Amino acid sequence: MSDDELRALAADLDDLTDEARDTLRAELARRKLPERAEEEASAADANTDSIDPATLETIGQFRDLQDADLAKGLLESAGIECFIADDNLVRMDWFYSNAVGGVKLLVRRQDAEEAIQILEQPIPESFESDTGEYEQPRCPKCGSLDVGADQVELTPFPPQPPQKCFTCGARWIDEPDDSATTHN
Repeated sequence: MSDDELRALAADLDDLTDEARDTLRAELARRKLPERAEEEASAADANTDSIDPATLETIGQFRDLQDADLAKGLLESAGIECFIADDNLVRMDWFYSNAVGGVKLLVRRQDAEEAIQILEQPIPESFESDTGEYEQPRCPKCGSLDVGADQVELTPFPPQPPQKCFTCGARWIDEPDDSATTHN
């Protein structure tokens, strides 16, 4: 019998004698076919991606893959499943990023509003960590909390990476005594 004929026979498994049922089950197992159609459907669902691309919404576009990965990590830590699109194209040649509209962050439509709210949360001034309260650094020029490490030239053992304000563009190096010298 063909696989389809065996499946049709298995649909009426209860109508078979015990001996016929055992023989059919053995043959289904040998061919690695499920005993019931429901099992086959659930196995097919488990083996395919259950995400329908038509149900996804782009909630962010990023020039750099690192920024998209950070946003994805933030959403995943909040329990929102998300996906990155066009990342492989940008990895091949970053110049393509502008041509394709950047690396895209996608979520299910029903999660889009919550995901956008999470990504738009303001930077906290401080937060508790394992080592105590962490005070977010501020720009010495404008006071913004949107600061981070500036891109540095690769030199052996740089003393301290320069900092950059992503609001006003100021650059500075944090001094060991916590005073900052503004360079821009």
